[in-house]
Amino acid sequence: MSKKTPVLRRLLVIAVFVLSISGAFTVGTVTGMTVRPASAADEPAGFGVFWEVWDLVNRHFVDQDLIDPTKMTYGAINGMLATLGDENHTVFFSPEEAEQQASSLEGSFEGIGAFVGQEEGEFRIIAPIHGSPAEAAGILAGDVVLKVDGEDITGLPEWEIISRIRGPADTQVTLTVLHPEETEPVDITVTRGTIEIDSVTWQRIPDTDFAYLQISQFAADTGNELQAALREIQAEADKGAPVAGILLDLRNNPGGYLAQALRVNSQFLERGAVILHERDAEGQLRTYKSVGSGLGRTIPIIVMINEGTASAGEITAGALQENGRARLVGETTTGTGTVLQPFTLSDGSVLRLGVTNWLTPKENLIKNVGVKPDLEVTQEASVEMVDSFTLEDATLQELLDQGDLQFNTALDELRILTGAAETVEVVQ
Repeated sequence: MSKKTPVLRRLLVIAVFVLSISGAFTVGTVTGMTVRPASAADEPAGFGVFWEVWDLVNRHFVDQDLIDPTKMTYGAINGMLATLGDENHTVFFSPEEAEQQASSLEGSFEGIGAFVGQEEGEFRIIAPIHGSPAEAAGILAGDVVLKVDGEDITGLPEWEIISRIRGPADTQVTLTVLHPEETEPVDITVTRGTIEIDSVTWQRIPDTDFAYLQISQFAADTGNELQAALREIQAEADKGAPVAGILLDLRNNPGGYLAQALRVNSQFLERGAVILHERDAEGQLRTYKSVGSGLGRTIPIIVMINEGTASAGEITAGALQENGRARLVGETTTGTGTVLQPFTLSDGSVLRLGVTNWLTPKENLIKNVGVKPDLEVTQEASVEMVDSFTLEDATLQELLDQGDLQFNTALDELRILTGAAETVEVVQ
């Protein structure tokens, strides 16, 4: 069974990406040092004020050496996107940031190796990845990051903070953190490394006939990884150790590729079942359904979700819930139900733009609402959650004593669902 390290749960708020289009973006004609629309008809009303300010800065700002046209342009773009209210979803990346963000979905990335997220304006370490540079340096679950390399990060967007923390392997970054229950912050220097990504992991839950299955993001190979995990589970059953049910953990899953979300859902939902709908700017509706032969269509499932479950994670939770395939335990999800289309711009920067809203099988809008659990169980982000690694060596009682109330409750729900003793074939 898989014993690899799960991917950074909230390395960034990855959304659902449309993979078929990556268009170049150019505008207008060049006049002096300023790119202008080709004609007045192409320029929005009032946009001339922008060029007035641009020209005044270039002509009259006293510290001319501080003028950086690229920074000014990127700042204007970010300001424009901020007015859309699609925070941490529709987003602009510089060329360097775009390269870093793409790596998190493609098998490995370089950084400190920690689960992170923003909660009530604070940037927190949810947990260091086992065996990661962060863990070795002394980063703890629940740490609040105050500074990166001595610079205050208060008020910065999550994307920018993550970009500052990540970096090439064998380089160093110093985090000023406040440990849980402490009153004075400390500086911790971490030597970055290469973090290998495995988006699907599983372990048997000790002293039960159940399997714990975690999908930590919807990366480029998640569909294949899930299929392999389900085959491993079936192999256990063939050896006389049947699995009566699966505890599916989607907590802090930031999403990922739409195509992989469809593949994952097709493993659990009957062929032809609706997975999601997309509604575009013109109100047109497109429906996606389960296809092929799924390996986990008959096994009972309980799904864990929380406020960190986003995008493709929400698609999966909503589809399993509304098709009557699984009960959801935990907290209402993020509510980032917008499909992002990446546009690669002329300088290598990338605009990831929300182009459609997705709806659950029953056409419920998720954006700004989220998917609600059938059984609500709240807990602090600093709680050390059960995962595949902790399951390797712990007894059932040790797991229950860890304090992950969502896991404990979901396990009870799975006992009730299965009658605690019945077994079900994984392969249909």
